[in-house]
Amino acid sequence: MLVRLVYASRAAAAPSPEELAVMLRRSRTKNQSLGVTGVLCHGAGVFLQVLEGSRPAVSRLYGRIAADPRHRDLELLAYEEIHERRFGSWCMGQVDIARLNPALLLKYSERAALDPFAVCGAASLALFDELVATASVVGQA
Repeated sequence: MLVRLVYASRAAAAPSPEELAVMLRRSRTKNQSLGVTGVLCHGAGVFLQVLEGSRPAVSRLYGRIAADPRHRDLELLAYEEIHERRFGSWCMGQVDIARLNPALLLKYSERAALDPFAVCGAASLALFDELVATASVVGQA
């Protein structure tokens, strides 16, 4: 059975570009071995991530994220059983919010900024769908 999980968190300390690159590289390797796919949006100390895969794999991964001291204010935005993956092209796709047109963010929230804590999980998932549709997601499958 496949599930999709969307969460938001704040960085305990803003990662450097090098630290973020290492984190993404490790996540891609680990996710591939677990059969987990997804996309990570980051910017201004905020993370928004969608994960898809088997229920046990996604649940264990979310548990590790919750215990990771690099994250604070972790909030589960959506969790659902799914029939197919929306983000199956990426072991861990990446979107740097600073590189987006602010109008795209404004479409899904009150301000032209990434603030998943102020919107519903469905709006965050719609943002992910639009990021895919506008080819804003980078990273290897």
